[in-house]
Amino acid sequence: MRIRKKKWAEPELSVCDFYIPNPKDYKGKWKTFFNNDKPIMLEIGCGKCGFVGQMAMLHPELNFIAVDIKLDMLGVGRRAIVKMFEEQNREIDNIALVRYNVEMLDEIIDGQDEIQRIYINFCNPWPREKHKKRRLTYPKKLKMYKDIIAKGKEIHFKTDDDNLFEESLEYFKSENYKITTVTYDLHNSGINPLTTPMTEHEKMFSQEGIKIKYCIAENCG
Repeated sequence: MRIRKKKWAEPELSVCDFYIPNPKDYKGKWKTFFNNDKPIMLEIGCGKCGFVGQMAMLHPELNFIAVDIKLDMLGVGRRAIVKMFEEQNREIDNIALVRYNVEMLDEIIDGQDEIQRIYINFCNPWPREKHKKRRLTYPKKLKMYKDIIAKGKEIHFKTDDDNLFEESLEYFKSENYKITTVTYDLHNSGINPLTTPMTEHEKMFSQEGIKIKYCIAENCG
């Protein structure tokens, strides 16, 4: 997703208590950042943080790490999270924002962090054949995620893109993930919307009449 340069993003993030400028320092010990033993969830490509903000509000019993490569996007996300929590008079104590390239995610998180779930929402579909390896669901990345989430843990994936979804289902199977839930029309599936709040993209696509595809894939080791 393209976003205009936000000159204020870096200064605001630099004084943000829940932005992590040195994520490598926390590899294998993310629980020390949160200073508790609550389960940790991970959103990859968090964008403007609408999803992770809602999840953190709904689930104070969980911690969330949200990763995106774009600093300006995280700046917008920080503001959105602050607004959400201020409106509910809540302290922001279960979110960590991280700027990092997902290609090198294993440099900042490993199995010792005991990540309980990975969320991938509306990632770039990279439709051209030569670019497909950049997809967040591409087999090489699914292998890397196995070093982060244990056997039996899940990846939750949402997209508007039919081709990306179909090919991702095959990627999951090829890397020994078991598809436990799949729907081609999330909003009419009966799945509780509180388990997967709407993202900014999701609202936009739904208003255009595009059906949202969703699956849950379990790491079978």
